[in-house]
Amino acid sequence: MRSLPWSPQRRGFTLIELLVVIAIIAVLIALLLPAVQSAREAARRAQCVNNMKQIGIALHNYHDQLGSFPLGGVYAAAGGWTGRENKLGWRSLILPYMEGNNAYNAINLNVDSTGSSDLGQGNDRGASFTAWVSIPSSWLCPSDPDNGNGFRPRLYGPGGLENPLGNSPPGLPPINPATGQPHTMVAVSNYAGSFGDNYCGGPLVGGLPWETYPGTNLPPGRPRIGWLGYWGTTYGDAPNFSRGGGSLRGFFDYETLQVSKLASATDGTSNSIIVGEILPIEAADSEFWLKNGATAGTTVPINWNSNSFPASQSPCTDNWQAPNTPLGCRWSAASKGFKSKHPGGANFLLADGSVHFLKQSISMAVYCALGSRNGGEVVSADAY
Repeated sequence: MRSLPWSPQRRGFTLIELLVVIAIIAVLIALLLPAVQSAREAARRAQCVNNMKQIGIALHNYHDQLGSFPLGGVYAAAGGWTGRENKLGWRSLILPYMEGNNAYNAINLNVDSTGSSDLGQGNDRGASFTAWVSIPSSWLCPSDPDNGNGFRPRLYGPGGLENPLGNSPPGLPPINPATGQPHTMVAVSNYAGSFGDNYCGGPLVGGLPWETYPGTNLPPGRPRIGWLGYWGTTYGDAPNFSRGGGSLRGFFDYETLQVSKLASATDGTSNSIIVGEILPIEAADSEFWLKNGATAGTTVPINWNSNSFPASQSPCTDNWQAPNTPLGCRWSAASKGFKSKHPGGANFLLADGSVHFLKQSISMAVYCALGSRNGGEVVSADAY
């Protein structure tokens, strides 16, 4: 009888060994994933910084040619300028200086940007539609997952997100020629000009918790947080808000036709914020082309969440900058601060063209000192 040749018995992996290998792979992935995410955020942040540097170059080129930085918004405030207005914000005005000629040339400067007839030049509601649906990518930060690649829904009433002209009927967007109806989207941006340490709330709402209300006597050595001229305007204290009672301390006012120059930055261009990051989803009046949403201030802490209160609930919805509007509401004056999705802070463009990352833990006194261009404060480089 022949015997079969001996062969070794084949042995597979046991269930325990397989589970151990899977656990090791899971641990390695868990260790690797944060590093990958960190690398991606570093790349997004670098792109964001590059965008802001382009904006800085455009602002300086505008200044070199026209002798000042652009208006915060071309708008005829009550008792102010009585000439033509088109409601365009400063971002629109510098497009030719940052390879945005095509978008700029699509604007009809002879009509209100929303298509209304404020200029007395007819009511061509479709005149600005081509510009309305254009947004250069250099105005968007890739770290913001909620900017809709430059377009967010334009909603009125409860739950409204981007609503640049409030509830007034003339505040409708341009007509979409394809539908014959007002367009349902609005162009947004992640960068806003700074009106500095003028009040974001102040007399409008009886003061925000971080601000020093007008007329408060401060002890020696304690800095004032906020100055009259809310949002960089010329308006004074409540209840009359008399024109001339305040003045712009940053670089871009809201609607009172003040302009700033490099020579007026007596605090030093390297110590003066001119542009910072914002999150469109956290403000009810965020819009790229118009003056609304084009500016923000430094009396609200960096990265303050103004989208923590349900927008569809009272007293949030449509309760524009009222004393009882919750601080976590996108309709509140507290939404006028700078913020980003970068962990721990936000990027800021200084008037000398440099970009700095400011931590959200920065002292409010230092932050507001950087917000003013001519406040006379002394800020050392190691303070931020």
